Amino acid sequence: MIFKSKYPDIKIPQVGIYQYVTSNPNKIPDEKVIFMDGVTGISYTFGEFKHETKRFAAGLQDKLEFKRGDVLAILSPNHVDYPVVLLGAIAAGGKVTTANPIYETAKLSYQLIDSGASVLIVHPEILEAAIEASIDAKIPASRVLLFGDKEIKGYKPFSSVLINDHDIEPIYYTPEEAKSTTAYLFYSSGTTGKRKGIKITHTNMVVRLAQENSMECNLGPHSIIMAVLQFCGWGSNILHTTLMLGATAIIHSNFSVETICESIQKFKINRIYTAPPIILNLVNDPSAQQFDLSSVDMIICGGAPLSGQSERKFYNMFKIPISQVYGLTETGVVTKFPNTMKNTIPGSVGILFPNMKAKILSDDCHELGCNEPGELWIHGPNIMMSYLNNKVATDAAIDKDGFFNTGDIVSVDEQGIFFIIGYKFKYIAIST
Repeated sequence: MIFKSKYPDIKIPQVGIYQYVTSNPNKIPDEKVIFMDGVTGISYTFGEFKHETKRFAAGLQDKLEFKRGDVLAILSPNHVDYPVVLLGAIAAGGKVTTANPIYETAKLSYQLIDSGASVLIVHPEILEAAIEASIDAKIPASRVLLFGDKEIKGYKPFSSVLINDHDIEPIYYTPEEAKSTTAYLFYSSGTTGKRKGIKITHTNMVVRLAQENSMECNLGPHSIIMAVLQFCGWGSNILHTTLMLGATAIIHSNFSVETICESIQKFKINRIYTAPPIILNLVNDPSAQQFDLSSVDMIICGGAPLSGQSERKFYNMFKIPISQVYGLTETGVVTKFPNTMKNTIPGSVGILFPNMKAKILSDDCHELGCNEPGELWIHGPNIMMSYLNNKVATDAAIDKDGFFNTGDIVSVDEQGIFFIIGYKFKYIAIST
């Protein structure tokens, strides 16, 4: 039995990801603040963001001879300049690979070499690991640049090298090019073996954003968002969503309970994206109840399952609803509860996004029906193009009909609500 989304298919914009997220459907003015550092107050307006990304792209091309298809790597905790680097490289026609800032040298070296990165932008706090890894990957020191405004050990800030005195028009992609051109090289966690590069095309990313936005009617220019997640994974989606909707994102690199609660109270944040460990920290830290968190109307929780008991305890303490989502790095978020439907059943993660279908297979590969637990396979234009340089893994993950094997055990009821039963192979991702 094939399960189809309960939503009608949506029209997918046939453009590159930079053009999509800067298309400004809500007609916000260039003076609207889009990204703000929650500690320093340093910010980018929509107009400044577009200008700086185009200048960054020009600097990559002029100063580093960065060409269409080249790979830029980012190694940094969340930073207010992160979206400029991320989308600036895309505007230059490049691919971006994002590395977890906690990676030790060996993991980072592997990702730099495997992805073919030729430029590395790194946070000063983790420069030492980046230097060692860049040497392993044969990236010249002149192409290793820093976030911030200080030169350290001869390594210069990207702002002093790459922010050019002129800008360029972002690289344009035809519909066919958008479908076939990799924008992001995210990496799997390596739970089931060697970490794999995941090729996400421009269209894959546009689809993911369009799907989520089609189910989200409460977000817009009035929204104040905070991602209590690293931008190297699911958090990067929030940056794109913020731009697309014209919202404001408050950016933090420190996810302590105090930092989170102070920021909510100060900026009147109304939407938070996070993972279960943060929810548990808020529940277990008595200081959280000393802050006014009433501005938050919803928390979107992903990355791992949150127990029904923890969800209820959190709601009883803070009166803030939590909506759990499900997805993987290879797929993006694929199930979520719409705003009109309450998530009241433990283990439930919502319904399929538009333009998607799924099948549930038994151990002997027979298709199952409603309320029959089995292995989840999903199909849709949001699914990755392939694993990088790994045809064997790609062929094992995607069948002849284009269904992707999540490896996770689920069931689905008559309403189309999916329930997570267990995780056969992978840690539930939407992060790297």
